[in-house]
Amino acid sequence: MLEVNDLNAFYGKSHILRGVTFNVKEGEIVSLLGRNGVGRSTTAKTIMGEVAPIGSIKFKGSEIAGLRSFEIAKLGLGYVPENRDIFPSLTVRQNLLLGMKGTTQSGRWTIEEMFKMFPNLAARADVHGGVLSGGEQQMLCMCRTLMGDPDMIMIDEPTEGLAPKVVEQVGNLLEEIAKRGVAILLIEQKLSIALRISHRVYVMGHGSIVYEGTPTSLMTANDVRSEWLEV
Repeated sequence: MLEVNDLNAFYGKSHILRGVTFNVKEGEIVSLLGRNGVGRSTTAKTIMGEVAPIGSIKFKGSEIAGLRSFEIAKLGLGYVPENRDIFPSLTVRQNLLLGMKGTTQSGRWTIEEMFKMFPNLAARADVHGGVLSGGEQQMLCMCRTLMGDPDMIMIDEPTEGLAPKVVEQVGNLLEEIAKRGVAILLIEQKLSIALRISHRVYVMGHGSIVYEGTPTSLMTANDVRSEWLEV
């Protein structure tokens, strides 16, 4: 589904990504783990065309490195950024409608399903997005991306600052997304949710992939967790 090979990226003269290589298969949940500042978010932004890439990024077999963000989205790659980038002056319902690729609901997801999974959004369907809580905005951002019916979705820190009950809802949604055949690249700091739902995990350090394995193997890799994950 997604193949990243020898990916490099710069912010000015700062070399942020250094030969990043990994892949995500169809219907798979893959977590990209690591401490803040190691390049995880930059990886997603570079894949999505927000940062200039040097290297190869293939999505569904086609090279997308160098394409613009909207062109990549049209190919079926969804992206939920960490800054909960919703339209604050539009209602919850209007935000969801804007996520659709066309004028008809013909994809895997409907507004009714979004409201069923997140009753908080249903109760505030006609409320402006800007007055929602942080957790509600995160839910809305994820649901709006799903309304575009992506084949794969990259989600950056979806549980950051959320209450435990909302974190559980997000975890359940991610599992439901994968059940419907949508691949997921999850950028997450909370090991608990990442290890519970992921098929495979990668660990980043200093702009490179330093570990690849299963959640079970990572739990026994004490040296990796100590050097690259634990505070």
